[in-house]
Amino acid sequence: MPTDLLLPQVTTLDQTELSVRAEALGYDGLWLGELWETSSVVQLTDIAAHTETVDLGTAILNVFSRSPAVLAMTAATLDQVSDGRFRLGVGTSTKKAIEDLHGMEWDDPNPVRRAHETIELTRAFLGDEGRVEYDGDIFSVRDFPSLDVDVPIYHAALGRANRRVVARLCDGWIPHNVPFPDLEEAFEYIADHAAEAGRDEDIDVAPYVPAAVSNDVEAAKDAIRGHVAYYVGNGRGYERSVARRFPDEAAAVAEAWREGNRKTAIRNVTDEMVEALGVAGTPEQAREQFQQISDIDCITRPLVTIPSNADEGMTERTIEALAPSSY
Repeated sequence: MPTDLLLPQVTTLDQTELSVRAEALGYDGLWLGELWETSSVVQLTDIAAHTETVDLGTAILNVFSRSPAVLAMTAATLDQVSDGRFRLGVGTSTKKAIEDLHGMEWDDPNPVRRAHETIELTRAFLGDEGRVEYDGDIFSVRDFPSLDVDVPIYHAALGRANRRVVARLCDGWIPHNVPFPDLEEAFEYIADHAAEAGRDEDIDVAPYVPAAVSNDVEAAKDAIRGHVAYYVGNGRGYERSVARRFPDEAAAVAEAWREGNRKTAIRNVTDEMVEALGVAGTPEQAREQFQQISDIDCITRPLVTIPSNADEGMTERTIEALAPSSY
């Protein structure tokens, strides 16, 4: 099974140098997120020029700030400069990011509809249909040529409606903050709807696996607590996803975070939540936990994900400890 790495964004480490090291450590894919400060598209172009075999992907580009045409051009160009190694990961992001950072309306008519049309139209632009014509609720396109480029499209969907988008349109699914014991059931919903849509293609399942490795086990757990609290506090979709298994705990985390009590929110992430939502411990413990997650039947491409609150030492230890070459 491939093991991929979601490159840490908040770090003093040079991401291109880190990518070269990760490729040498045996990682099969490198993914880069995008929220603020760094353009993942520009950074991945540099990484493509300095690596040879490792797959490259965006996890994620939001479906609001780039049009389907821009996403298609971006994907085609990154696929060209990487010699066919690129995977396009998209998602809706959060209301906070879309409204307060990008200055766009979150509900137009709704984020799931925008995700559906963006992915459907991007696929058409990347396909081999000749001329693209499209009439949707959000996008209308007239008479532009398709690019005939084979780029897999992944979607970071959590709710049922968004997972139906994966089932009908996508090559892969990037779940985040779905408790790992619940992941198979969540994917079964996708598989069932894919079958109803007449699709027989395998869907790649590439979950974020938040991971922190340290000889100080509590410090590693605290890094996962901070990661979980940040996402549950900032995104209703993340809160709902975690709440399916931990309803009271997720509510306590979200309430404290949104009231500005960040330390309380982090303390409200229980040991049981850390175990179900991440990997934390010594190198040996972390490798065992990561292997148990990788063995979940539906998972095909786990993404080692470094919490943004991990320091440089923890980041490097985690990347080294969970690299394929370490097993």
